Amino acid sequence: METTLIIFKPDAVQRGLMGQIMTRFENKGLKVVGAKLMQISQDLASTHYKDHQGKPFYDGLVGFMTSSPVMVLALQGNNAIAVCRKMMGATFGSNAESGTIRGDFGVSNSFNLIHGSDSPEAAEREIGLFFNDGEILSYDRAIEGWVYDMSGGEPE
Repeated sequence: METTLIIFKPDAVQRGLMGQIMTRFENKGLKVVGAKLMQISQDLASTHYKDHQGKPFYDGLVGFMTSSPVMVLALQGNNAIAVCRKMMGATFGSNAESGTIRGDFGVSNSFNLIHGSDSPEAAEREIGLFFNDGEILSYDRAIEGWVYDMSGGEPE
């Protein structure tokens, strides 16, 4: 099982979309193993977006991400990173397909509602930035056998 970081960005929080977006992930079968509402500091935003330093949009991105609380999730599931990124849709809401989070809730090319890790390495690094030891939980769900076909010993 793979674990990924998801951030409901300030626009999702301010528009009251957290519950609707979380429901999509849970309905898909992903397991919430960490969650918190938090205010991202300037330092944390700078560290998280360090790969974008020097790009024309960097200052605006850091300003946006520190402008309001965000909801940070750790989601777990089979191929969780790819599943979540597909559910999120194209980066710009104006280009995102209907049925995706950005396609259904966004039109802006600046405010795109959600962040999701793009690789296992990024997920590990990002989860370490946003969650402390002990904040990612491990637990069994009674529904796992109904979410994944486990007849072959591995989830499919």
